[in-house]
Amino acid sequence: METYVIRAHGGPEVLARETRPLPEPGPGEARVRVRAVALNHLDLWVRRGVPGHRFPLPLIPGSDGAGILTALGPRTEVDGLGPGSQVLLAPGFGCGQCSACLGGHESLCRHYRILGESRDGTCAHSILVPAGALLPLPADLELEEAAALPLALMTTWQMLMRRGRLQPGETVLVHAGGSGIGSAAIQIAAAIGCRVLTTVGSTVKVRRAAELGADEVILYQTTDLVAAVRSLTGKRGVDLVVEHTGAATWEASLRCLRRGGRLVTCGATTGADVQLNLRLLFYKQLELIGSTMGSRADLAAALELVARGRLRPVVDRVFPIEALADAHRYLEERRAFGKIVLRGFAGD
Repeated sequence: METYVIRAHGGPEVLARETRPLPEPGPGEARVRVRAVALNHLDLWVRRGVPGHRFPLPLIPGSDGAGILTALGPRTEVDGLGPGSQVLLAPGFGCGQCSACLGGHESLCRHYRILGESRDGTCAHSILVPAGALLPLPADLELEEAAALPLALMTTWQMLMRRGRLQPGETVLVHAGGSGIGSAAIQIAAAIGCRVLTTVGSTVKVRRAAELGADEVILYQTTDLVAAVRSLTGKRGVDLVVEHTGAATWEASLRCLRRGGRLVTCGATTGADVQLNLRLLFYKQLELIGSTMGSRADLAAALELVARGRLRPVVDRVFPIEALADAHRYLEERRAFGKIVLRGFAGD
């Protein structure tokens, strides 16, 4: 079967096409013919490398995928699904047996694994996954649309609903409304009845963010963010900041919070080293909350919004998987609004 493999960190040129044997599922496993893959910033970090972190190279990249279930391992059953079913893949999963997993906190499992990050991912003709990672394709969605959902949706649901404790009627500031996390956060917050402020990087993205449910859209490159948020909230500040950009927005994010406000963060695309004014933290009684990925229950809950038509995939552009390097460059240039999707390898 055809795959892309990362054998050494570097630029898009390290994405090497290779041929491997078609894998056979063992007990508890499923094989899926990948028909669509979506990119995340995680794909860029895996390709470039992260100082102080070791990825298990060589590695097939890709965390998000949708396709056709082609085989189940011996003595393996999945309720309602069988060979030929269209499926969506949960991008992360734990051991299923520890206290974290049993308590619904899979991402805290010591053995938590993410497709394309700590085990082979979706940029391949076919992939083996634990049978529990299979989800039925949401009704009325094409495979390319469905592939855009899992990682961003799972991560965002945990950020807002579980870790951030977002409540109806609150005001939330979502950074980078055109990103996968941002576009999902806008829709989730709007769906539960929150006032949503978001930032975007260009006038082209203003209309699209508003269409997703943002009440106020701020052009962060030409606007004083703190002043804008204070003006829009009557100097009160927001209840929750959804932070996933890191150094470039960190200080402003803290100053946008109301007294007793909460900041939840899952990423650092502009840098991980930030300064923290402890006086601001304790004087305003702020909460700083870290969040990584989520549980399959979080993903299932978020997919209920999709099923009810309250949330939709946001796809910016579809590439053939043979243009994977070009798709990586496009994501790095921050031109996309929503997700970048790749059609899977041709043939059966």
